[in-house]
Amino acid sequence: MVRDRRKIDPETGELRRPASEEEAQEVPPVMGTGGPSTGPSAGESTVDDAVAPASDVEQQLAERTADLQRVQAEYANYRKRVERDRELVAHAGKASVVNDLLPLLDDLERAEAHGDLTGAFKAVADKLVTALERAGLESFGKEGDPFDPSVHEAVQHSTSADVSGPTVTSVLRRGYQFGDRVLRPALVGVTDHEPAGPEDRPVGGELPVEDVVGQRSDEQAQQ
Repeated sequence: MVRDRRKIDPETGELRRPASEEEAQEVPPVMGTGGPSTGPSAGESTVDDAVAPASDVEQQLAERTADLQRVQAEYANYRKRVERDRELVAHAGKASVVNDLLPLLDDLERAEAHGDLTGAFKAVADKLVTALERAGLESFGKEGDPFDPSVHEAVQHSTSADVSGPTVTSVLRRGYQFGDRVLRPALVGVTDHEPAGPEDRPVGGELPVEDVVGQRSDEQAQQ
């Protein structure tokens, strides 16, 4: 391969440029290789249409949806509160009616204790008591129960070594409760624990002083 290195072109007679200048020709700019900027011109929007802000209609729709959800939640809470208040009022009404019937139950209990609750009268009384118990009435206050000042009202008091703590030993009037509400406390007699003293205990098989005195009195009376 033969290269023409003459500095003057024989055809035109002009001075040729060096080879390095010929190679350093202007290269057209390429997209994305640092050429002229291809960004938007002045006044042109740079926001993509796909992520454009919501229109006024969409904003109003979102606000109305949030308002509707809030109203629904408030209505649900209001309905629960009304139902709860209605149940409380109904329960209070039943308790008031049952409370008025407690003296009648006392009369029936006394009649049964004296043996007067028989025949048709007993059948009607049993139906009444069953209906009240089904509605939620419960009685309390039995002999042998531990004394509870929240449901028992002590009207008698005694001490004994036979009990380990405050115990109901007699029931003067039965107590009643309706659900969790105490309609009236039970009137009871309470016995507290009293440890036996050393002077009350027999020593060496001997009888207490009271028994010895009683035996001597009986012997004197026989003589």
